[in-house]
Amino acid sequence: MRYVRWLPLCAALVGSGPALAVGRLADVTVVDRDTGVALTPHYFHGEYWVAGTPGARYAIEIHSHAGGRLLAVTAVDGVNVISGQTAGWDQTGYVFSPWQDYQITGWRKSDEQIAAFTFTALPNSYAALTGRPANVGVIGVALFSERTPLPPVVEEAPVAAAGAVPPSRAGASSPAEPAAPGAGRAAPRDSASAKALADSTLKREQRLGTGHGEREYSYVSRTDFDRLSSEPNEVIRIRYDSLQNLMAMGIVRRPRLAPVGADPFPASDRQYVPDPPG
Repeated sequence: MRYVRWLPLCAALVGSGPALAVGRLADVTVVDRDTGVALTPHYFHGEYWVAGTPGARYAIEIHSHAGGRLLAVTAVDGVNVISGQTAGWDQTGYVFSPWQDYQITGWRKSDEQIAAFTFTALPNSYAALTGRPANVGVIGVALFSERTPLPPVVEEAPVAAAGAVPPSRAGASSPAEPAAPGAGRAAPRDSASAKALADSTLKREQRLGTGHGEREYSYVSRTDFDRLSSEPNEVIRIRYDSLQNLMAMGIVRRPRLAPVGADPFPASDRQYVPDPPG
């Protein structure tokens, strides 16, 4: 399968601190593109949540920590951000060089353009408009390490002596074992309690989704990638909704407002008691 990699000169970079990122093989950060602020992840019931602003454009920033190339199959609301298919691990994704970072800013329309990710009401989300509203409100990144090709084995022909037996190949080196399926996942694939809480607390129309925004230029090229394993080495999952909804679900605490009270000393500039009039 051919995979997408970005052109380095066109990569959008933002230096976000590790406290705002989720992941082990790579840091994943959700960035509000209108303000340039990385959204703070809130850990709740086994999942990370971020608060999006309705109408704002956002990006998924991925920073690789791997010494080799890394494939990031990325999904928003259960939809592959490159192909538009209902997301699966075996689909296309972005290929990262060692220690590289990149912002995925929208639904890929071609090698030159994307449609911007925008926070919008669930009924207006791309997933809902294409008949797939069940997984609106979640960002997923499945990370795959690359299988390194083994160097060719050069064997010298043995000098045959009388009655000699050719050397056995039993001791020949074999390819390394693939990583354990799903090793190092940053979060569980499903959190029934958190999903039930979100569904029961909020009406579907009030929840936040990702829209199909305006076209923007974003250049990529194609490359090949041989996965080390058929399952991801790490899956990063970040859920999102509006700040108001996160407060309603108890994920974010409501701010305490100090009550406005009367001033006990409204004229504190006087130092002594004056004489009465008359």
